[in-house]
Amino acid sequence: MAETSSFRREWLRPFFFYGNNAASLIGGALTTASAVVLVGFWVVEFFGHGGSSNPYLGILTDLILPGVFVLGLLSIPAGIYLRRRRLKASGEIPSLFPAIDLKDPAFRHGIDFVLIATFVNFVIVGTASYRGVAYMDQPSFCGQTCHVMAPEWSAYHVSSHAGVACTECHIVSGVQGFVNAKVNGTKQLAMVAAHNYPTPIMADGKVPAAQATCLKCHNASRYVGDRLSVKTSYGDDEKNSMTRTLALVHVGGRDAFSRLSGIHGAHMGHIEFIATDAAAQTIPWVAKTNDDGSVTEFISSDAKSPATGQRRTMDCIDCHNRAAHSFVTAEEALDQDMALGSPDVSLPFIHKEGLALLKGAYTSQEDAAGKIASGLNAYYQSAYPANWRHQQAQIHDAAKTLTAIYGRNVFPFMKVAWGAHPNNIGHNDYPGCFRCHDGSHSTKDNKTTITNDCSVCHNLLAVDEPNPKQLADLGIQ
Repeated sequence: MAETSSFRREWLRPFFFYGNNAASLIGGALTTASAVVLVGFWVVEFFGHGGSSNPYLGILTDLILPGVFVLGLLSIPAGIYLRRRRLKASGEIPSLFPAIDLKDPAFRHGIDFVLIATFVNFVIVGTASYRGVAYMDQPSFCGQTCHVMAPEWSAYHVSSHAGVACTECHIVSGVQGFVNAKVNGTKQLAMVAAHNYPTPIMADGKVPAAQATCLKCHNASRYVGDRLSVKTSYGDDEKNSMTRTLALVHVGGRDAFSRLSGIHGAHMGHIEFIATDAAAQTIPWVAKTNDDGSVTEFISSDAKSPATGQRRTMDCIDCHNRAAHSFVTAEEALDQDMALGSPDVSLPFIHKEGLALLKGAYTSQEDAAGKIASGLNAYYQSAYPANWRHQQAQIHDAAKTLTAIYGRNVFPFMKVAWGAHPNNIGHNDYPGCFRCHDGSHSTKDNKTTITNDCSVCHNLLAVDEPNPKQLADLGIQ
């Protein structure tokens, strides 16, 4: 009892006496409120239900809230020290510190202040944390908070997944995915803060397997059958001659009788591969597990040495690698917009000149915008003055469209140039299908080769024809 009485007299009483100041009281309230909110996040994280999977949640739970907690803790002794120094300087330190008594108005006032401040801070910190998490779950946070994500943010809006939240594709559900997201998010923050991020930022290894993400919405076994692909192209002649290429793509899948066919069907088995580059554009080794359990290995004749590296199981993302961030070539982008009406095909050589301007060397998007507009104006003023006089509106709109095409595909500050992000669907602009279906991947005995027969995947119905008869027969043209 004597030790307890001594502790209260020599430690507790001075602590509460000196601690009865605004800085210490607010610090105690901040510490308590942030601790309660932080514990709440830990509980949700432990049980793995109802929490956000945003990769930047770690910024809040691992940096901001602990920072507020520590700030509150430091404010308590700081306030005590300042009050003690002030009272000592004025000679107002009592010889006997007041007893800890709830009947004491001054003591009770301090307790009331702490309780009220804690409640207010809890509401403020809790609401701010909730709103912060809700904001971090929005695609705009991922795409706009960090300037380095500008290319991905731009491409996201023109992809087929523009309405899907980033976390749906980039984060695996469950406790493990949640923890990995927090760790990765904090690492990314540190990289941006230290200006130690790659340029360009590639998706290599950053997207979980399709089984954990894509297949939450898509059914890989669904039978799609054949799809008609119509590609419109424009020539580099004066009249920007339009042609169309028609292909009947055998997407296939698993039909009502469980038979596999087409592109999807051929790749629904267990296929492994080894790539020698991070972007998986060079694949020297492929292995397919057959229905009887045996494995057939295919080795590229172009391989200079035995393939070494990580074996990866092929899934949807290995072909559909640009499903949510679509970058296209300058030719494809220009053809697509010309088919929509701008640039106007009535402008002589607009396709040829437009491509030349799109592929020019510019230091920034602002630099490109100015030089594309001035370059197009200068061309028509010089080569086609009559068009320059009578088609000012079309030339102006063409310049705006070319600038927009450049602005959503090329980002000099991140070293994202034309072709920086290969698209593995098809094989016209990038290796794509030909990474494996190039006719050079064969078994050791050369008896079996991965097919490169075009008709297995598609039938070309028309190639660069101005008016394909098939479109007229279908009533499309």
